[in-house]
Amino acid sequence: MRTALLITAAALALTACGHKADNAAAPDANVAMADNIAIPATAPVATSDFVKNAALGDMYEIASSKLAATMASSADVKKFAAAMITAHTATTAGLKAAIAKDGVKDKPPAALDADHQALIDALKATKGADFDALYKTQQTDAHNNALALMKGYATTGDQAALKTFASETAPKVKTHLDMLGKM
Repeated sequence: MRTALLITAAALALTACGHKADNAAAPDANVAMADNIAIPATAPVATSDFVKNAALGDMYEIASSKLAATMASSADVKKFAAAMITAHTATTAGLKAAIAKDGVKDKPPAALDADHQALIDALKATKGADFDALYKTQQTDAHNNALALMKGYATTGDQAALKTFASETAPKVKTHLDMLGKM
């Protein structure tokens, strides 16, 4: 997550300096886009960081969505949460398969880190419409980070199966962001 946050912070700093991304313009081959945030495709994503952050993202998505399945007040939020549990369970399996195929020694963490646990704790502390709003905000942030991570590794990664996994997962993450935008 720290790598994704650093990439996002760097992109935001560039945006603040007047280097705004324009989705209508022809895409630059050296820039990946994550919701109007330019992410330099040349910024390498280390395999160990990718494995850790992709796994943490999935664990968080599943845990937060399990909460939403029972705590959300909106039927749309509950439907989205069910879809996230299914989708992120599948991407977890895909990540593990790619790690095994590439023979990567880095293993996914077994539990959420403090940052992700704090997000879960914040959700547990809310109810009703406040829960729904916080869940949607957290999901948007998490999916933006995941999209940047997937695009970054797909472009700069050094493990073939993990690069393929990242490349195939990025459009799925974008679909989740589109779903959130329609809620």
